[in-house]
Amino acid sequence: MSLNFEERKAIVQFRMEKSLRTLEEAKGNVSLRFWPAAANRLYYAAYYAVSALLIANGDVAQTHVGVKGVFGMKFIKSGVVSRTVGELYSELFSRRMTGDYDDTYDLQEEDVLPLVEPTEKLIQEVNALTQDLLAEKK
Repeated sequence: MSLNFEERKAIVQFRMEKSLRTLEEAKGNVSLRFWPAAANRLYYAAYYAVSALLIANGDVAQTHVGVKGVFGMKFIKSGVVSRTVGELYSELFSRRMTGDYDDTYDLQEEDVLPLVEPTEKLIQEVNALTQDLLAEKK
């Protein structure tokens, strides 16, 4: 299905708003010391922002791994987004998988707390880039 500019713009806006709401959920879980839940929400906050970026750029990815791959190919390898941001996104994915599915390890404060501020910066950077892309494609 092909989206026109206004449809893409509306989806991008929704995803960015969802990203910011999910970041607040992550911070709430941090304040309650619910580390696996916080890791999950941090990852999803970043995921919604990155998927908004892909949509703004006209890219399609059907899975979490697909979003990670397209983000890496289109934005990290090209240098539009720093390798550090790409590494953070990968770490968030890994922490979420551990928190959600690993029966042998329970995430702790030291696993999650250092990711909060960098995730917030990732979302800000991706949001700015998304807005720039939409302005270019107008």
